Amino acid sequence: MNEIVSAIWVILPAYIANMTACMFGGGKPLDLNRNFLDGRRLIGDGVTIRGTVAGVFFGSLTYILKSFLYAYSVPFSLELGFLLGSGAVLGDLVESFFKRRIKLKQGAPLPLLDQLDFVFGALILSRPILKLNIQKILIIILITPILHFSTNYIGYKLKLKEVPW
Repeated sequence: MNEIVSAIWVILPAYIANMTACMFGGGKPLDLNRNFLDGRRLIGDGVTIRGTVAGVFFGSLTYILKSFLYAYSVPFSLELGFLLGSGAVLGDLVESFFKRRIKLKQGAPLPLLDQLDFVFGALILSRPILKLNIQKILIIILITPILHFSTNYIGYKLKLKEVPW
């Protein structure tokens, strides 16, 4: 149980970035309505400038707040928080790009990738300074879909989300 809590604690800035990007999203799409070579949108309306900025900001802020609890170096915390938050947003953006390429509409489910895109992005982008062992990475990958499905379903029931995934 301690390993699960520790894994969640490490990846928390990515979770916060992913959640706040959705909460504060809306407005201009990040792709500015541009199309790719295939004639379809680059990313779509689901990834917005406001949501992207909010996700990176709150992901970074989460790690800074963690630094006060555990006396981490603030510059290190800002850097790692930025990488985790940016990675989470980038992971979602890359998934949206590929969903458009395979002709999935915005909001259409792509099981497991929908739940793990932001985690993969965060882990990859933070890898240069966040050295996690394989056990912690596997715990993060295994626990994230459960947490993601649970929180999204609650958001759907509270009418905060249009779909339960």
